[in-house]
Amino acid sequence: MMMEHKLHVGVLFGGRSGEHEVSLMSARSVLASIDRNKYWVTQIGIAHDGAWWVGENVLDALMQSDVSGLSPAALFPDPTRRSLYRILPEDAHEQLERLAELDVIFPVLHGTFGEDGALQGLLELADLAYVGAGVLGSALGMDKGVFKSVMQAEGIPVVEWMVATRSEIESNVQAVAQRAMQLADFPLFIKPANLGSSVGVTLCLSAADVVEGLFEAARFDRRVLVERGVKNPREIEVSVLGNDQPQASIPGEIIPSREFYSYEAKYIDGKSELLIPAPISVELTRQVQDLALRAYRAIDCAGMARVDFLLERESQSGSDPKLYLSEVNTIPGFTKISMYAKLWEYGGLSYSELIDRLIELALERKAERDRTERRFRREES
Repeated sequence: MMMEHKLHVGVLFGGRSGEHEVSLMSARSVLASIDRNKYWVTQIGIAHDGAWWVGENVLDALMQSDVSGLSPAALFPDPTRRSLYRILPEDAHEQLERLAELDVIFPVLHGTFGEDGALQGLLELADLAYVGAGVLGSALGMDKGVFKSVMQAEGIPVVEWMVATRSEIESNVQAVAQRAMQLADFPLFIKPANLGSSVGVTLCLSAADVVEGLFEAARFDRRVLVERGVKNPREIEVSVLGNDQPQASIPGEIIPSREFYSYEAKYIDGKSELLIPAPISVELTRQVQDLALRAYRAIDCAGMARVDFLLERESQSGSDPKLYLSEVNTIPGFTKISMYAKLWEYGGLSYSELIDRLIELALERKAERDRTERRFRREES
Protein backbone atom coordinates (compact mmCIF):
# COMPACT_ATOMS: atom_id res chain seq x y z
CA MET A 1 0.00 0.00 0.00
CA MET A 2 1.38 3.41 -0.97
CA MET A 3 2.26 5.75 1.85
CA GLU A 4 0.21 8.94 2.06
CA HIS A 5 3.34 11.08 2.23
CA LYS A 6 6.57 10.18 0.51
CA LEU A 7 9.86 11.95 1.07
CA HIS A 8 11.50 13.39 -2.01
CA VAL A 9 15.09 12.14 -2.26
CA GLY A 10 17.63 13.52 -4.70
CA VAL A 11 20.27 10.91 -5.53
CA LEU A 12 23.40 12.76 -6.60
CA PHE A 13 26.16 10.98 -8.53
CA GLY A 14 29.02 11.37 -10.99
CA GLY A 15 31.17 14.36 -10.18
CA ARG A 16 34.47 16.08 -11.01
CA SER A 17 36.72 13.35 -9.71
CA GLY A 18 38.90 10.45 -10.77
CA GLU A 19 36.28 8.31 -9.03
CA HIS A 20 33.48 9.45 -11.38
CA GLU A 21 32.97 5.96 -12.84
CA VAL A 22 32.93 4.33 -9.40
CA SER A 23 30.24 6.81 -8.35
CA LEU A 24 28.08 5.73 -11.28
CA MET A 25 28.43 2.09 -10.27
CA SER A 26 27.46 2.94 -6.68
CA ALA A 27 24.49 5.02 -7.84
CA ARG A 28 23.14 2.17 -9.96
CA SER A 29 22.95 -0.05 -6.86
CA VAL A 30 21.29 2.67 -4.74
CA LEU A 31 18.71 3.49 -7.42
CA ALA A 32 17.91 -0.19 -7.88
CA SER A 33 17.34 -0.75 -4.15
CA ILE A 34 15.70 2.41 -2.80
CA ASP A 35 12.05 1.79 -1.88
CA ARG A 36 9.91 3.72 -4.39
CA ASN A 37 6.86 3.15 -2.17
CA LYS A 38 8.50 5.35 0.46
CA TYR A 39 10.32 7.92 -1.64
CA TRP A 40 10.01 10.04 -4.72
CA VAL A 41 13.42 9.79 -6.33
CA THR A 42 15.07 12.36 -8.58
CA GLN A 43 18.32 11.47 -10.30
CA ILE A 44 20.86 14.30 -10.37
CA GLY A 45 23.96 13.63 -12.40
CA ILE A 46 27.16 15.66 -12.36
CA ALA A 47 29.29 15.29 -15.48
CA HIS A 48 33.08 15.26 -15.54
CA ASP A 49 33.08 18.99 -16.30
CA GLY A 50 30.93 19.74 -13.24
CA ALA A 51 27.65 20.41 -15.09
CA TRP A 52 24.49 19.25 -13.26
CA TRP A 53 21.91 17.31 -15.30
CA VAL A 54 18.35 16.08 -14.74
CA GLY A 55 15.83 14.22 -16.87
CA GLU A 56 14.96 10.66 -17.79
CA ASN A 57 17.59 7.99 -17.07
CA VAL A 58 20.34 10.42 -16.06
CA LEU A 59 22.53 7.57 -14.87
CA ASP A 60 22.43 5.79 -18.22
CA ALA A 61 23.14 9.06 -20.01
CA LEU A 62 26.28 9.67 -17.95
CA MET A 63 27.35 6.06 -18.38
CA GLN A 64 27.16 6.57 -22.15
CA SER A 65 28.66 10.11 -21.98
CA ASP A 66 25.63 11.43 -23.88
CA VAL A 67 23.63 14.15 -22.12
CA SER A 68 21.85 15.38 -25.24
CA GLY A 69 18.47 14.26 -23.92
CA LEU A 70 18.90 15.86 -20.50
CA SER A 71 18.36 19.34 -19.08
CA PRO A 72 20.93 21.36 -17.14
CA ALA A 73 20.02 21.89 -13.48
CA ALA A 74 20.98 24.04 -10.52
CA LEU A 75 20.70 23.99 -6.75
CA PHE A 76 21.07 27.34 -5.04
CA PRO A 77 22.83 28.01 -1.71
CA ASP A 78 19.92 30.29 -0.77
CA PRO A 79 18.01 28.49 2.04
CA THR A 80 14.79 30.30 1.11
CA ARG A 81 14.83 28.50 -2.25
CA ARG A 82 15.36 24.89 -1.27
CA SER A 83 14.42 23.50 -4.66
CA LEU A 84 16.12 21.88 -7.58
CA TYR A 85 15.72 23.92 -10.75
CA ARG A 86 15.77 22.91 -14.38
CA ILE A 87 17.48 25.40 -16.72
CA LEU A 88 15.54 25.92 -19.94
CA PRO A 89 16.74 27.83 -23.01
CA GLU A 90 14.62 30.81 -24.03
CA ASP A 91 15.81 32.71 -27.10
CA ALA A 92 19.15 34.24 -26.13
CA HIS A 93 18.48 33.76 -22.42
CA GLU A 94 17.89 30.95 -19.95
CA GLN A 95 14.86 30.38 -17.75
CA LEU A 96 14.66 28.60 -14.42
CA GLU A 97 11.86 26.11 -13.89
CA ARG A 98 11.29 24.69 -10.43
CA LEU A 99 11.60 20.94 -10.74
CA ALA A 100 11.31 19.62 -7.18
CA GLU A 101 11.53 20.60 -3.54
CA LEU A 102 13.86 18.01 -2.08
CA ASP A 103 13.59 16.64 1.45
CA VAL A 104 16.92 14.80 1.48
CA ILE A 105 19.98 14.65 -0.75
CA PHE A 106 21.68 11.25 -0.99
CA PRO A 107 25.21 11.94 -2.30
CA VAL A 108 26.77 8.93 -3.96
CA LEU A 109 29.87 10.91 -4.89
CA HIS A 110 33.38 9.67 -4.21
CA GLY A 111 36.53 11.75 -4.05
CA THR A 112 36.98 15.48 -4.59
CA PHE A 113 33.99 17.81 -4.95
CA GLY A 114 31.73 15.19 -3.39
CA GLU A 115 33.32 13.50 -0.41
CA ASP A 116 35.70 16.24 0.71
CA GLY A 117 33.30 18.75 2.26
CA ALA A 118 32.80 20.92 -0.84
CA LEU A 119 29.35 19.53 -1.65
CA GLN A 120 28.45 19.36 2.03
CA GLY A 121 29.16 23.09 2.33
CA LEU A 122 26.71 23.81 -0.49
CA LEU A 123 24.05 21.64 1.13
CA GLU A 124 24.59 23.32 4.50
CA LEU A 125 24.15 26.75 2.89
CA ALA A 126 21.01 25.51 1.16
CA ASP A 127 19.72 24.19 4.52
CA LEU A 128 19.06 20.73 3.12
CA ALA A 129 19.19 17.39 4.89
CA TYR A 130 21.78 15.08 3.39
CA VAL A 131 23.16 11.61 3.96
CA GLY A 132 26.62 11.30 5.45
CA ALA A 133 29.22 13.37 7.25
CA GLY A 134 29.22 17.16 7.44
CA VAL A 135 31.85 19.59 6.20
CA LEU A 136 34.38 18.87 8.95
CA GLY A 137 34.07 15.09 8.97
CA SER A 138 34.14 14.93 5.17
CA ALA A 139 37.23 17.13 4.86
CA LEU A 140 39.16 15.33 7.61
CA GLY A 141 38.22 11.91 6.27
CA MET A 142 39.26 12.88 2.74
CA ASP A 143 42.73 14.34 3.34
CA LYS A 144 44.84 11.33 4.29
CA GLY A 145 47.69 13.42 5.67
CA VAL A 146 45.61 15.57 8.02
CA PHE A 147 43.55 12.50 8.95
CA LYS A 148 46.65 10.63 10.10
CA SER A 149 47.68 13.63 12.19
CA VAL A 150 44.31 13.55 13.95
CA MET A 151 44.57 9.79 14.51
CA GLN A 152 48.06 10.19 15.95
CA ALA A 153 46.80 12.89 18.31
CA GLU A 154 44.03 10.51 19.42
CA GLY A 155 46.51 7.72 20.12
CA ILE A 156 45.19 5.57 17.27
CA PRO A 157 47.98 3.61 15.51
CA VAL A 158 48.83 4.62 11.92
CA VAL A 159 51.83 3.81 9.73
CA GLU A 160 54.63 6.33 9.22
CA TRP A 161 53.83 8.95 6.58
CA MET A 162 54.77 12.24 5.01
CA VAL A 163 53.03 14.74 2.72
CA ALA A 164 54.52 16.60 -0.25
CA THR A 165 52.92 19.19 -2.48
CA ARG A 166 52.70 19.13 -6.26
CA SER A 167 54.83 22.27 -6.45
CA GLU A 168 57.58 20.60 -4.38
CA ILE A 169 57.50 17.56 -6.64
CA GLU A 170 57.61 19.58 -9.85
CA SER A 171 60.40 21.86 -8.64
CA ASN A 172 62.70 19.19 -7.14
CA VAL A 173 61.38 15.65 -7.39
CA GLN A 174 64.72 14.11 -6.38
CA ALA A 175 64.72 15.96 -3.05
CA VAL A 176 61.16 14.80 -2.33
CA ALA A 177 62.06 11.25 -3.36
CA GLN A 178 65.06 11.25 -0.99
CA ARG A 179 62.86 12.45 1.86
CA ALA A 180 60.33 9.73 1.04
CA MET A 181 62.96 6.99 1.06
CA GLN A 182 64.21 8.15 4.45
CA LEU A 183 60.74 7.57 5.84
CA ALA A 184 61.04 3.78 5.87
CA ASP A 185 62.41 0.81 3.97
CA PHE A 186 60.61 -0.41 0.86
CA PRO A 187 57.84 -1.07 0.12
CA LEU A 188 56.36 2.44 0.13
CA PHE A 189 52.95 3.52 -1.07
CA ILE A 190 52.42 6.85 -2.79
CA LYS A 191 48.90 8.15 -3.35
CA PRO A 192 46.91 11.35 -3.82
CA ALA A 193 46.06 12.71 -0.38
CA ASN A 194 42.49 13.52 -1.43
CA LEU A 195 41.18 10.61 -3.48
CA GLY A 196 40.04 7.03 -3.00
CA SER A 197 39.24 3.81 -4.87
CA SER A 198 43.02 3.32 -5.26
CA VAL A 199 43.12 5.91 -8.07
CA GLY A 200 46.66 7.21 -8.60
CA VAL A 201 48.22 4.79 -6.10
CA THR A 202 51.71 3.37 -6.71
CA LEU A 203 53.40 0.51 -4.85
CA CYS A 204 57.08 1.48 -4.75
CA LEU A 205 59.88 -1.10 -4.54
CA SER A 206 62.73 1.08 -5.88
CA ALA A 207 63.90 4.66 -6.18
CA ALA A 208 62.61 4.78 -9.77
CA ASP A 209 59.17 3.71 -8.53
CA VAL A 210 59.19 6.56 -6.02
CA VAL A 211 59.84 9.22 -8.65
CA GLU A 212 57.21 7.73 -10.94
CA GLY A 213 54.73 7.42 -8.07
CA LEU A 214 55.18 11.04 -6.99
CA PHE A 215 54.38 12.33 -10.46
CA GLU A 216 51.47 9.90 -10.84
CA ALA A 217 49.83 10.94 -7.56
CA ALA A 218 50.41 14.63 -8.32
CA ARG A 219 48.26 14.24 -11.44
CA PHE A 220 45.23 13.75 -9.20
CA ASP A 221 45.90 16.08 -6.25
CA ARG A 222 48.10 18.99 -5.21
CA ARG A 223 48.91 17.10 -1.99
CA VAL A 224 50.63 13.72 -2.17
CA LEU A 225 50.91 11.16 0.63
CA VAL A 226 53.84 8.78 1.06
CA GLU A 227 53.48 6.03 3.64
CA ARG A 228 55.34 2.95 4.76
CA GLY A 229 53.93 -0.17 3.26
CA VAL A 230 53.01 -2.90 5.72
CA LYS A 231 54.50 -6.03 4.18
CA ASN A 232 51.87 -8.49 2.99
CA PRO A 233 49.15 -7.14 5.33
CA ARG A 234 45.68 -8.44 5.97
CA GLU A 235 43.08 -5.84 5.01
CA ILE A 236 40.29 -5.58 7.59
CA GLU A 237 37.25 -3.32 7.16
CA VAL A 238 34.43 -2.25 9.46
CA SER A 239 31.19 -0.45 8.62
CA VAL A 240 29.98 2.26 10.99
CA LEU A 241 26.41 3.57 11.07
CA GLY A 242 24.94 6.38 13.16
CA ASN A 243 25.30 9.98 14.29
CA ASP A 244 26.13 10.75 17.92
CA GLN A 245 25.72 7.10 18.98
CA PRO A 246 27.29 5.14 16.13
CA GLN A 247 27.46 1.36 15.86
CA ALA A 248 30.18 -0.77 14.32
CA SER A 249 29.49 -3.86 12.24
CA ILE A 250 31.27 -7.16 12.40
CA PRO A 251 34.64 -6.81 10.61
CA GLY A 252 35.24 -8.22 7.14
CA GLU A 253 38.46 -9.08 5.35
CA ILE A 254 39.53 -8.32 1.78
CA ILE A 255 41.57 -10.90 -0.13
CA PRO A 256 42.78 -8.81 -3.10
CA SER A 257 43.27 -10.48 -6.46
CA ARG A 258 46.45 -8.48 -7.05
CA GLU A 259 49.52 -7.46 -5.07
CA PHE A 260 47.44 -4.83 -3.28
CA TYR A 261 43.78 -3.77 -3.40
CA SER A 262 44.18 -1.69 -6.56
CA TYR A 263 41.48 -0.06 -8.71
CA GLU A 264 41.61 -3.08 -11.02
CA ALA A 265 41.28 -5.51 -8.12
CA LYS A 266 38.30 -3.58 -6.75
CA TYR A 267 36.28 -2.89 -9.88
CA ILE A 268 37.70 -4.57 -12.99
CA ASP A 269 38.74 -8.19 -12.66
CA GLY A 270 36.06 -9.25 -10.15
CA LYS A 271 38.39 -11.78 -8.52
CA SER A 272 38.95 -10.21 -5.09
CA GLU A 273 37.28 -12.06 -2.21
CA LEU A 274 35.33 -10.70 0.75
CA LEU A 275 35.44 -12.77 3.93
CA ILE A 276 32.49 -11.96 6.21
CA PRO A 277 33.07 -12.18 9.09
CA ALA A 278 36.83 -11.72 9.06
CA PRO A 279 38.59 -14.81 10.48
CA ILE A 280 40.08 -12.99 13.47
CA SER A 281 39.83 -13.52 17.22
CA VAL A 282 37.04 -12.15 19.40
CA GLU A 283 39.59 -9.92 21.14
CA LEU A 284 40.88 -8.49 17.85
CA THR A 285 37.30 -8.02 16.60
CA ARG A 286 36.53 -5.87 19.64
CA GLN A 287 39.75 -3.89 19.19
CA VAL A 288 38.95 -3.17 15.54
CA GLN A 289 35.40 -2.09 16.38
CA ASP A 290 36.58 0.14 19.24
CA LEU A 291 39.22 1.86 17.09
CA ALA A 292 36.71 2.33 14.27
CA LEU A 293 34.26 4.07 16.58
CA ARG A 294 37.01 6.22 18.13
CA ALA A 295 38.16 7.35 14.69
CA TYR A 296 34.57 8.01 13.58
CA ARG A 297 33.92 10.25 16.58
CA ALA A 298 37.33 11.93 16.38
CA ILE A 299 36.57 13.46 12.97
CA ASP A 300 32.90 14.18 13.83
CA CYS A 301 31.61 11.72 11.28
CA ALA A 302 27.87 11.19 10.78
CA GLY A 303 25.55 8.83 8.98
CA MET A 304 28.01 6.30 7.67
CA ALA A 305 31.64 5.42 7.09
CA ARG A 306 33.76 2.43 6.26
CA VAL A 307 36.89 2.22 8.40
CA ASP A 308 39.86 0.34 6.92
CA PHE A 309 42.70 -1.34 8.81
CA LEU A 310 45.98 -3.04 7.96
CA LEU A 311 46.98 -6.02 10.11
CA GLU A 312 50.50 -7.42 10.08
CA ARG A 313 50.56 -11.13 9.30
CA GLU A 314 53.51 -11.53 11.62
CA SER A 315 55.48 -9.19 13.81
CA GLN A 316 58.85 -7.96 12.62
CA SER A 317 60.14 -7.71 16.21
CA GLY A 318 58.76 -10.87 17.79
CA SER A 319 55.89 -9.05 19.55
CA ASP A 320 52.21 -9.43 18.63
CA PRO A 321 51.37 -8.40 15.03
CA LYS A 322 50.36 -4.74 14.90
CA LEU A 323 47.07 -3.28 13.74
CA TYR A 324 47.09 0.07 11.91
CA LEU A 325 44.12 2.25 11.01
CA SER A 326 44.43 3.09 7.31
CA GLU A 327 41.56 5.45 6.51
CA VAL A 328 37.92 6.40 7.03
CA ASN A 329 35.75 6.54 3.91
CA THR A 330 32.85 8.90 4.63
CA ILE A 331 31.00 7.94 1.42
CA PRO A 332 31.98 4.30 0.99
CA GLY A 333 31.37 2.39 -2.19
CA PHE A 334 27.82 1.15 -2.73
CA THR A 335 28.49 -1.17 -5.66
CA LYS A 336 27.31 -4.78 -5.63
CA ILE A 337 30.78 -5.88 -4.48
CA SER A 338 31.29 -3.17 -1.85
CA MET A 339 31.99 -4.20 1.72
CA TYR A 340 29.97 -1.48 3.48
CA ALA A 341 26.48 -2.78 2.72
CA LYS A 342 27.55 -6.43 2.80
CA LEU A 343 28.72 -6.14 6.42
CA TRP A 344 25.36 -4.71 7.50
CA GLU A 345 23.53 -7.32 5.46
CA TYR A 346 25.40 -10.00 7.41
CA GLY A 347 24.12 -8.34 10.59
CA GLY A 348 20.52 -8.55 9.35
CA LEU A 349 20.07 -5.12 7.75
CA SER A 350 19.12 -5.42 4.08
CA TYR A 351 20.37 -2.99 1.43
CA SER A 352 16.94 -1.32 1.21
CA GLU A 353 16.70 -1.07 5.00
CA LEU A 354 20.19 0.42 5.13
CA ILE A 355 19.13 3.15 2.71
CA ASP A 356 16.09 3.85 4.91
CA ARG A 357 18.30 4.12 7.99
CA LEU A 358 20.73 6.48 6.27
CA ILE A 359 17.87 8.77 5.24
CA GLU A 360 16.53 8.72 8.82
CA LEU A 361 19.98 9.67 10.11
CA ALA A 362 20.17 12.53 7.60
CA LEU A 363 16.86 13.93 8.86
CA GLU A 364 17.97 13.44 12.47
CA ARG A 365 21.21 15.33 11.82
CA LYS A 366 19.28 18.14 10.11
CA ALA A 367 16.92 18.42 13.09
CA GLU A 368 19.93 18.69 15.39
CA ARG A 369 21.45 21.44 13.22
CA ASP A 370 18.14 23.30 13.32
CA ARG A 371 18.38 23.52 17.12
CA THR A 372 21.41 25.80 16.78
CA GLU A 373 20.64 29.47 17.40
CA ARG A 374 21.71 31.68 14.50
CA ARG A 375 21.10 35.06 16.13
CA PHE A 376 22.53 36.49 19.28
CA ARG A 377 20.40 38.78 21.40
CA ARG A 378 22.04 40.38 24.40
CA GLU A 379 19.74 40.37 27.40
CA GLU A 380 19.04 43.87 28.67
CA SER A 381 19.77 44.40 32.34
